[in-house]
Amino acid sequence: MIIQTIQTEKITVGSTTLLGIVGAALSEMQEGSILVITSKIVSICEGRVVKIGTKDKRELIREEAQFLIPTEKSKYNIALTISRNMLIPTAGIDESNGDGYYILWPRDPYKTSRDIRRYLITRFRLTDVGVLITDSKTTPLRWGTNGVALGHAGFDGLNNYIGTPDIFGRNLEVTKANIVDGLAAAAVVAMGEGNEQTPLAVISDIPFVHFDATSPTAKQIRELRIDLSEDLYSPLIQNAPWVKGKAK
Repeated sequence: MIIQTIQTEKITVGSTTLLGIVGAALSEMQEGSILVITSKIVSICEGRVVKIGTKDKRELIREEAQFLIPTEKSKYNIALTISRNMLIPTAGIDESNGDGYYILWPRDPYKTSRDIRRYLITRFRLTDVGVLITDSKTTPLRWGTNGVALGHAGFDGLNNYIGTPDIFGRNLEVTKANIVDGLAAAAVVAMGEGNEQTPLAVISDIPFVHFDATSPTAKQIRELRIDLSEDLYSPLIQNAPWVKGKAK
């Protein structure tokens, strides 16, 4: 797997469009590759921002979260939330590299991924090409952040190994490889989390990725998510002191 990061100009609210950024940054794109875009620039271009000081951040979190544990219950004064079926701090709302704005998650990262993929297909005359929109998250009981996928297009998000044999001939019963989050984690490490100014990357040499123009379907998106009642960690999550948020 090869990851090539792409540096851009500073991206600020109202300065450009997402297609403008992608068009200026890419001179070529190869078959069998994936364009990775950090969700922050998607949100900035979509206007999914709120000027700091114009609205209380706690209210923003409540609006964006399905469930939350209020900040006063946190040692770090950070709200733990469930948003879009993901366990994530502050419902994904971020201030870093926001130039005085709270940056919210994109409205529909799957639609945005499809739109950018169509642009790449037309401009570079491609067939097998993907788009992946990423953010960062924390992992319980581990320091540091790692990448997570918010939306993708043009390739399958999971590789299903259920029913296939392992190296000793034992059939696997529950194993599914999460391709989208694995690629997101690798790309975010390469793109960085600070002032690198590399919000784009191209991943190539990925024979384990199955490209499919119809992916992901609504069914495939649902299969990436686990209902809380069926999650391995549900005994821990369900017993937390959640407060219902305003998001569906």
